[in-house]
Amino acid sequence: MIVFRDPAQIPAGFGRSVVAIGKFDGVHAGHRAVIRRLKEEAAASGARAVAVTFDRNPLAVLRPDRCPENVVTVERKLELLGELDLDATLLLTFDEAMAARSAEEFVVDILVGALHVSTVLVGEDFRFGRGGAGDPALLRALGPQHGFSVGVVDDVYLPGSDRRVSSTWIRELLIEGDVATASLVLGRNVDVRGEVVHGLKRGRELGFPTANLSAIVDAFVPADGVYAGWLVDHDTGIRHRAAISVGTNPTFDDVLVRQVEAHVLGETDLDLYGHDVSVEFVQRLRGMVAFEGIDKLKEQMATDVAEAEALLADPA
Repeated sequence: MIVFRDPAQIPAGFGRSVVAIGKFDGVHAGHRAVIRRLKEEAAASGARAVAVTFDRNPLAVLRPDRCPENVVTVERKLELLGELDLDATLLLTFDEAMAARSAEEFVVDILVGALHVSTVLVGEDFRFGRGGAGDPALLRALGPQHGFSVGVVDDVYLPGSDRRVSSTWIRELLIEGDVATASLVLGRNVDVRGEVVHGLKRGRELGFPTANLSAIVDAFVPADGVYAGWLVDHDTGIRHRAAISVGTNPTFDDVLVRQVEAHVLGETDLDLYGHDVSVEFVQRLRGMVAFEGIDKLKEQMATDVAEAEALLADPA
């Protein structure tokens, strides 16, 4: 997938395109439904399949006091879009100049002038342009004079749920630690990616060595607690079953920032320092609590590991 970070980077001969526009935060199941339709329409017309998105939530500029934390970083969003076999993504810088651009200018300069759009796909609640004046109705009004059609993609719902799939719902679920439901809404496992760094080595001293992720990760970290999941080593390509801890280790009360650390099941001598890894969360086992003494903590850790092993066991 080609990534354009400015409309000026799009070559004149890029060709006609079918475009889906959105924040695509998390690239969740709803976004994936949009991308599927995008690819179908592009294939049918022989056009390029292009996602148009932004380098930040527009609220970061328009209403920073109301801007939520992103589900994933911008670079992770681009990686996830790249996995969906798009031809290109146009990543627009949402700054004061973009916020001041009129809806008509957005259409004429970017969609028509740069991308030579033949079809635009958006959600029913999509708004764009200065003051949010642009909407699907305006796109439909502008389409005939600029040679493009407009498709409004229906909201996506999980089976048995009356709540539409959204990044807001995902954030709420992660705050609650409900990674199992969040994974359904995302259409993939909840995960965070970072570098394995040296910690206090307390897990090793307790008989459960852990790989500690750096404080800088690429996604929203779920609630404090203990989880069953996977550690994916991108340096080796190996997926390891793991018991995962998120929090500040209240039993010792000497960890000042939240940590994500993973104990690889059945391994005590695995050296992962410096490796690029992802931690995937499958199921929350319990919340984070302070224990009265090391022995009780070790007993609980053994229980956590056993529960993670049972939950992640290969089906017979």
